[in-house]
This record gives sequence, C-alpha cells and structure tokens, in this order.
Amino acid sequence: MRLTFCGVRGSTPAPGVAYLRYGGSTSCVAVQARDEPIRLILDAGTGIGAVTDLLDAPYDGTILLGHLHWDHTHGLPFFGAGGRQGSSVHVLLPAQGAPAEDVLKRAFSPPHFPIEPAQLGPGWTFGDVEEGVRQIGDFEVLAREIPHKGGRTFGYRVSSGGRSIAYLSDHSPTSAGPGPDGLGERHEAALALADGVDVLIHDAQHRADEFPGVEYLGHASAEYTVALAAEAGARTAVLFHHAPSRTDDAVDQILQSVQQPGLRVLAAYEGLVLNLDDLG
Repeated sequence: MRLTFCGVRGSTPAPGVAYLRYGGSTSCVAVQARDEPIRLILDAGTGIGAVTDLLDAPYDGTILLGHLHWDHTHGLPFFGAGGRQGSSVHVLLPAQGAPAEDVLKRAFSPPHFPIEPAQLGPGWTFGDVEEGVRQIGDFEVLAREIPHKGGRTFGYRVSSGGRSIAYLSDHSPTSAGPGPDGLGERHEAALALADGVDVLIHDAQHRADEFPGVEYLGHASAEYTVALAAEAGARTAVLFHHAPSRTDDAVDQILQSVQQPGLRVLAAYEGLVLNLDDLG
C-alpha cells in the first residue's frame, strides 16, 4: 500500500508563510494498492484538489468520508479529476438515517453554494456505510463508530496485500472517559482499528497540556495518538489534523516532544508519501 497525504490540517484551511512546510489544506489522504492507480481517497477536505495532480486520467474509485464536517467535505466540488469526462466517483459516508445525497445537499446547495451534489457530474454516486467490514475495490475496510462532537463519525481500518492502516482523523477519546493517564479512553473501537497496523493516522489537533480548555472542540492530543499506537501495537504513528493556528515550528516542537523508543512517530505534511513495504 502507498499513502499520499494531500491535506493534513483540521477545522479550517491555514494559509500563510507560517504553515508552508506542513501545509494548510484540510483532511485528505490518497490510498493505492500496490502499483494500482489511486482508487480510494480518505476524506474530501480542500486537500483533495492535490489528488488531481497525481492522476493523469478521470478518477475511477471511492471517496470515503469519516464524517460530514466542512473540513472533510468542502473539497468535493473542487475535485478536478472527478469532473473529467468518463470519471466514476462513488462517495460513501457514515449512514445518517437519510439518503446520502440528501444529507450532503445540506452542506452545499443554493443559497449557500451554487450547485448541488447531483450536479457534480454524471459519474458521481452517493451511498452509506454502516459499522462492519466491506470490500472497496482492492481494499478490505473495517468501519467503526468513534466519539467526535457534532455528528456520527467513523474511523476506518484499510487493509490490502498484507498491509494495513488505521484512519481516525477526528476523535474525542476524552468523551469516553479519561483513560489511564487522563489523555482519553483507549476504548474498544479505537483499539480494534489500530491493532497491529503498519500506520496509524490519528487526530493530534491538541497538546495534552491544552486540556480541559479545548475538550469541548471534540479532538484528541498528540500524546493520546502515541499512547494509542503503543498500546495497540501500531508500527508507525502519524500526527494528523493539525490545529489551524499551529505553525510549522509549533508542530515541530510537538513532534519532538512525543517521540518514544520502539515507535516511529511522524507529523503529516502535504506531499508526504508512505510506501508501507518500505517502512519495515
């Protein structure tokens, strides 16, 4: 498996010179199975625009949304490869009790946005995901509901060719309890998703010392990401969903502070490519 990080910021884009190294685009990770083209995209924040630059053909695959907040959906109308003639784009989102297209229409349609989802193109379709395992192209995907403020949120475990990743872009573990160290509960769903994965991509919007003042926002700390990875036996932890006010230098400081022996810890940045076979 090959991962390309196209958007790593949380909540809202962060333009400006203080954010150039890590990037200011919101959540989007492109996933490839072996040497296949990109067939799976995790979330559709503003970073999805960069996926078009990675493709030399119309997009033929799935966009899997973890939840429906703006920073994970705003890129959908601007996905150039999805607008090319002959594209086939299947958008999947956590089931909300209403047709997926109708739910997305609440996020963009007049008068708030000039078009509706149905106008994205003839190759676009929309569907639901429930908890459990399903096959999406070359990928086996486990979906589990995880706590996050403001709507049903899923984390995903994606496996292919003997490799696996866990993607918990937005996660509020403190809402499930303080856990053994006050960082948040290492609850069953999070542990099941992260169990033994090659790469854990996890919400690290805050530092632990910022709690409880930021707890109401519904995110996790970088320290929790590392603790979950260690407990679940993940090989690599990737800090993701950086706070929009977190400068490059501040992310550097957090990354340095959470290093621990026996675990590879990285901070996601736009353009980061991880070939899982090369990680060892």
